[in-house]
Amino acid sequence: MITKFLLRLRILPRWVIIVLDVGVILFATFLGYCLRFNFDLSLIDSYNPLEGIILNGIAGLISLLITRSYAGIVRYTGLKDGLRVFQTLILTHALSSLVNLVYHYNVGSNLIPYSVILISFLASFLFLFQYRLLIKNIFSYYGRLYHNKINVAIFGAGQMGIMTKHLLDDDHKSGMNVVAFFEDDTNKIGKIIAGTEIYSLNEIELFHSKYQIEELIIAVNQLSVQRKNEIVDTCLNYNLKVRTVPNLNTWVKGELSLNQIKEVKIEDLLERDSITIKNEELVNEFSGKVVCISGAAGSIGSELVRQVIELKPKSLLLIDQSETPLYNIINELDNQSEISIDYYVADITNSKRIESLFIEHQPQIVFHAAAYKHVPLMEANPSEAILCNVIGTYNLANAADKFGVEKFVMVSTDKAVNPTNVMGASKRIAEMYVQSLNNQSKTSFITTRFGNVLGSNGSVIPHFKNQIEKGGPVTVTHPEINRYFMTISEACELILEAGCMGKGGEIFIFDMGKSVRIVDLARKMIKLSGFEPYKDIDIVFTGLRQGEKLFEELLTKGEDNLPTHHPKILIAKINVPDYIMVNSFVERLRTMLESSESELSLVSLMKEIVPEFKSNRSIYEILDR
Repeated sequence: MITKFLLRLRILPRWVIIVLDVGVILFATFLGYCLRFNFDLSLIDSYNPLEGIILNGIAGLISLLITRSYAGIVRYTGLKDGLRVFQTLILTHALSSLVNLVYHYNVGSNLIPYSVILISFLASFLFLFQYRLLIKNIFSYYGRLYHNKINVAIFGAGQMGIMTKHLLDDDHKSGMNVVAFFEDDTNKIGKIIAGTEIYSLNEIELFHSKYQIEELIIAVNQLSVQRKNEIVDTCLNYNLKVRTVPNLNTWVKGELSLNQIKEVKIEDLLERDSITIKNEELVNEFSGKVVCISGAAGSIGSELVRQVIELKPKSLLLIDQSETPLYNIINELDNQSEISIDYYVADITNSKRIESLFIEHQPQIVFHAAAYKHVPLMEANPSEAILCNVIGTYNLANAADKFGVEKFVMVSTDKAVNPTNVMGASKRIAEMYVQSLNNQSKTSFITTRFGNVLGSNGSVIPHFKNQIEKGGPVTVTHPEINRYFMTISEACELILEAGCMGKGGEIFIFDMGKSVRIVDLARKMIKLSGFEPYKDIDIVFTGLRQGEKLFEELLTKGEDNLPTHHPKILIAKINVPDYIMVNSFVERLRTMLESSESELSLVSLMKEIVPEFKSNRSIYEILDR
């Protein structure tokens, strides 16, 4: 009966709390008399204790109503509630002391001894706070018994871990019962925090079988990505779901909420340890400048926009041919920035349109992120790859040279290295043109290369997620195919840093760590979704696509790299191509496009420009024989 009543009684009525609090103060005052006079009832009686008890009780009631310490929900009692109780008792005994002082001034004696006031103050605080904690623990105990909760463990017995446990214990909607902490810190292992013992993660097998742990929550503010991967792999071996608590600086008003505890995403495990580029020169480089970004509505371009805004440029010129994504950027940034931003639906292959924009806005720095990037599509449409990636870059670079742009930063790809497909070759030709133009121009032309970007449009992760949601199968082209990954934020930091440190003619590359086998990525994504690979969801190998490589590279044959002031950013040491030769080839490509020459002829000329371009699993392999 009591249990059912407690479960139905979600919040104690406030009048009950007031009655309990006043009753505690009355009892504490009586106890104060007893302790002061060693429980000698005759001596206590000589001091008229009833008057003192009533005085403290009335003062307590007045203080409760003033400070509203009764308003807190008892079952969620915390340190802030303890502080309110303390303030209430300070006011209570201050009022009692004031009345006592006035009474003594007029009558010549005290209503209550000051020693009793002090003792009752200490006893009242102890009893008031402790009974709140007792009620909280009773609700928590019966809540755990009579709610269908799953057993979970928390990795991290620090501040974040303790706060996470308190949240899960206090909120019965969580459906979780914390049975253990796990830690790497050997000094903490074996100790007890918040009533729960701390263990080594090596003991997880025992706890999984003994307590039927179903989930592990990672609650560590600074945890290396390598260690996070090790923890997740351990959990997946025991079919445990893994959740994570966000960093403290993302908590709303400094407090953790239940909906912030999210399941670990594959993106969290592919990130490397944060490579933060803290360069104060970035602000000096871009502050007060007119900055142009092509492809501004794309994955990279839109993040570049967000990061450049933080550097306080004079104005932004945003160009993209895709109407709806550009409209979305307008809605995102509208009224959120004091910087002047001009948006244009424009095609970089239209040289006259680009020149008119440059004449009107006079950009000082250009970030060129517009490109076609999907390998199979471009393999089937070489003329479009050449038109956008080569001629578009040609138009933008020439406009930058003609109108005195200070710096031109081109976004390239690792697929331009020893290309095996049309898309990669088109980007390599674009690299060659801007590099060669650098020697003919006052504009500094700079190039950045990096691999696959997490979360970018059309990347493998959203594709796998979609397949898993549909019940599979997950399709992988080859069991040995692997790729480098980086975050959009990291990619844009590299681009900005290149724009700052580049003097002209460089190709900056990024130390992207270890490559990831795509089949391993697929397996982990399936497990993180709560399924078993090959049992619940199958993985099917479909064969390499046209132009696809097994391994990506960041340097071509004969290239070397040079260090920069940042250990993760390198400069590819390569021979700069001759401008007259490259310009002649590009002009020939443009003429062939205008005269609608065959795709085979176009690709043949690309191979002449880029001798290392060897097609793979493509109809254009006949040109390599």
